[in-house]
Amino acid sequence: MQQAISTTRSDVDGPTHDGRRRFSVAASRMTYSRLIGALFLSGFLVYGVGSALATSATGAPHFLASIAAHPTVLIIGAILMLLNTLVDLGKGILFFPILGRHSRSTALGYLATMIVEVTLLDVGAIALLMIVPLSGQHGLDAATAMGRGSALVHTNAMFYQFGEITLAAGCVALCALLFRTRLIPRFLSTSGLIGYPILMVGAVAEVFGIHIGLMLTIPGMFFELVLPFWLFIKGFQSDAYVGGAARRVNPTVGA
Repeated sequence: MQQAISTTRSDVDGPTHDGRRRFSVAASRMTYSRLIGALFLSGFLVYGVGSALATSATGAPHFLASIAAHPTVLIIGAILMLLNTLVDLGKGILFFPILGRHSRSTALGYLATMIVEVTLLDVGAIALLMIVPLSGQHGLDAATAMGRGSALVHTNAMFYQFGEITLAAGCVALCALLFRTRLIPRFLSTSGLIGYPILMVGAVAEVFGIHIGLMLTIPGMFFELVLPFWLFIKGFQSDAYVGGAARRVNPTVGA
């Protein structure tokens, strides 16, 4: 009699426990999906607006004089560019446990490239901030000051391109894993596999003075703009989210 009661209780509790576990996995999947999607969009806004402000401040022929009088635009722009550090590091950190279920080496590699990328971008942003005290120095002649100011602007441009090369390398590995695991639809991961090598080519060309980089960012932008909205609405594919090892232990997880 006791055995019958125990068996019945197990039959009742089992489906309930599995249901709670599936709900927990689904909630975690959508939370991570939406957070990563928000970071992709935030990166466009934060770094894009910051770069636009900095460019508007340094784009005039005699920009040192205008910055000396009104440095706020350049300072805000450079600070926004520095804030992008938190965004890109956040992507690498949040992606780590998801990618690590499928390939720990890819997860580590993607996080490492994010660290290198933000370091390079930060060097460029700091170079722009150094223009502010330079613009207020009265002991330098105008030609020397402009030469140094232009060198700082060029430093930012070069470190940005090196950052883009690093980003493209990391994202090719990311998209290859996303394609293999089907964490996202393959048309989307394929767009990244096509777009990021093109982005890398454009960045290398810019380093050598061939100004085609802006045009070659367009294919990669498709991935970075569509992915966030897909993650907001659909999230990572549930059957791939938990990783292959977990599915072999319990095929119902993530179903």
